[in-house]
Amino acid sequence: MTVSKTDSGRWRGHVKIGRIQVASKTFDTRREANAWVMRERAAIAGGVDPRAGKQRVRDLLPEWLGVREASVSKRTHRSDTWAVGHVPATIAAMSVAAVTDREVQRALVAMSRAGMAEASVERFRASLSSFFGWCVQERLIVTNPVTVTRVPRQTRESVEMYPFSEAELEEVVQAVAEYNVQLSRVVLVAGWTGLRWSELREMRVRDFMRVPLPLLVVERAAPEGVGVKQTKGRRGRRVPVADRVLSIIEAFARDKGPNDLLFTTDGGAQLHATPFRRTTRWKTTGAGRRVHDLRHTAACLWLAKGVDPATVQAWMGHSSIGTTNLYVKHLGTNADRAGLDRLNASSEARFEGPGFAGGSRDAEDRE
Repeated sequence: MTVSKTDSGRWRGHVKIGRIQVASKTFDTRREANAWVMRERAAIAGGVDPRAGKQRVRDLLPEWLGVREASVSKRTHRSDTWAVGHVPATIAAMSVAAVTDREVQRALVAMSRAGMAEASVERFRASLSSFFGWCVQERLIVTNPVTVTRVPRQTRESVEMYPFSEAELEEVVQAVAEYNVQLSRVVLVAGWTGLRWSELREMRVRDFMRVPLPLLVVERAAPEGVGVKQTKGRRGRRVPVADRVLSIIEAFARDKGPNDLLFTTDGGAQLHATPFRRTTRWKTTGAGRRVHDLRHTAACLWLAKGVDPATVQAWMGHSSIGTTNLYVKHLGTNADRAGLDRLNASSEARFEGPGFAGGSRDAEDRE
């Protein structure tokens, strides 16, 4: 008998290999029990033994990590190890065959609600999917329960940008120069090129092109404590070098080999955020901005000088024009500027007309 009714009125499905019962499960309805039996029989026909799926997730994860270490990069393996440490205890205690998309989806939602960054939840999901994909390959389960899940989209407010104006940037550069001239030049370059701090750290002399026009080729980044990787979004880009910083970048490149770091300290060392802030007294000289606001500054400078948003998008490496438009909203559009100029022009004509010379505004107020 493949399905039997229990004393409680529920229905239990039975799966056998020969005369040996290998799995059983209780359901509320006979239809559910029959459907489960059919799926288990199909799994057995495909080489999956239901008894293998009874192994617990927590017992299989170390074995999977060992396999991954020999087949993926060190960075990916570190990410997998991090993900294993975040597997919820409820899932870790379950047999691998008992984990469904519901448990996985609940875990993703819980991580998102707990404040974990969306990118981190995505990384966790990718590692968990690799684990269950391995279980499928090992004939422990039939399907991967992660494939139909989705990472909740977060709707947090974006961090408010606080860019420098061109004049403010020059003032900050002068203030920083009082403590370290070399680092003040780094500040100016960042404010005119829009390079992220991790990109500044990894820029090589060979990435500075002079023909057919001076530009920086941005293809790699070196976040501190992580190592070299592709730029954010894995999108390389080219950033033209304005005359304001061209001679400065040429000075950074002078007497260096093609593979040497381009932007370094005055001692030739790689840039590091903490020593940079300490040496430059950034809390004071930075006028309340973050170092990352130098990147925002570049985008606003370009737009203010008439560079079209599509070009700024390419120079900044934004995957969406919507991101670039955030700067447009911050600055105001050309239409806003033209409208304000017209308002001001009409006001000037009004107050400079007959009867409004000298103290004309007071006269109008008296009327």
